[in-house]
Amino acid sequence: MKTVTLEQAVNDLREMIKDALHSNEAITIATEEGAVTILPEEEYASMQETLKLLADKKALHALLASHQDRESGYVAEANSLEDVFYDLQDIKYYRTPKTPLIG
Repeated sequence: MKTVTLEQAVNDLREMIKDALHSNEAITIATEEGAVTILPEEEYASMQETLKLLADKKALHALLASHQDRESGYVAEANSLEDVFYDLQDIKYYRTPKTPLIG
């Protein structure tokens, strides 16, 4: 992570934004009052999603269990698309990626 002063940020903000977007790394602007960080919006959204997941006990438990499964070599049986979308089979325009549009 790169750190710059407020004066550097004021003089070179446009270039700093381009740099953050292309390198996908955060840039911290340090001031006497504290610091702020510039990072790509996609990275920020990803961090927010991770925080939500970690705050959700049920989702966190499922995530940790899936990591344990992967580490132990367990592979869950996959469901077919027909099994997953069984409730949509009566709809007039139902199709799977392997079948043409029906209707």
